Amino acid sequence: MATKPSLAVFKFASCDGCQLSLLDAEDELLAVAGAVDIAYFLEARTQQVGGPYDIGLVEGSITTPHDAERIQEIRKQCRFLVSIGACATAGGIQSLKNWADVNDFIHRVYAHPEYIKTLSTSTPIADHVKVDIELRGCPINKYQLVELITALVHGRKPRFPSYAVCVECKRRQVVCVAVAQGIACLGPVTQAGCGVICPAFNRDCYGCFGPKENSNPNSLVQHDAANGIPRDHLVRLLRNFNAGASEFRLASDHMERSVSQS
Repeated sequence: MATKPSLAVFKFASCDGCQLSLLDAEDELLAVAGAVDIAYFLEARTQQVGGPYDIGLVEGSITTPHDAERIQEIRKQCRFLVSIGACATAGGIQSLKNWADVNDFIHRVYAHPEYIKTLSTSTPIADHVKVDIELRGCPINKYQLVELITALVHGRKPRFPSYAVCVECKRRQVVCVAVAQGIACLGPVTQAGCGVICPAFNRDCYGCFGPKENSNPNSLVQHDAANGIPRDHLVRLLRNFNAGASEFRLASDHMERSVSQS
């Protein structure tokens, strides 16, 4: 009988939400557990089996010198390395410190800042090591995670949507909040996968799944600004869960410069 592929799940700076998405898969999780040998997954079990591993899932961003060293060792241990969630693929909400003085944050938050050792930035896993696949979302879509593991086990390329959130809105017959209400919405430039949770409740899309392929968020927010949306609001909209994603980062920087010049 063939040996099952080994799976390891690692955590860096994050909220654990993406790991919980796997645990929340319930019935699907049983199929995953039957297809792979879960060797290392501290969120789910205390037993730890040493590497190397066939599949490594990494949640969280790199925010400390120790993280930067540890991810190098993990990369060596994993045949396939997959970054999961906005923190691992774009630096997460904590990448907001990339635009600020991290020492100011430390002194405001911690009673003894002298004990804190952190980097001045929060960066995605791919900035430090080669990543084979990125799985977007804040949190990730549990069905996409099951699809990912299934594909790797069977030696095929995983199938994820590359179209915008707007397509999901049309499929669910959700009225476009940008057209109907005139509010800023990142749906046209955001990768689908969330199930249009926010637009379905008459709220704008916050870009939880990051920029879609060939997106142009700068053009979108410039259009919004021309139609009366406050520019500082557009900066905050872009600097959210995927603030560190290059397309969102460049668009927010450009918009921020226009705010300072006005």
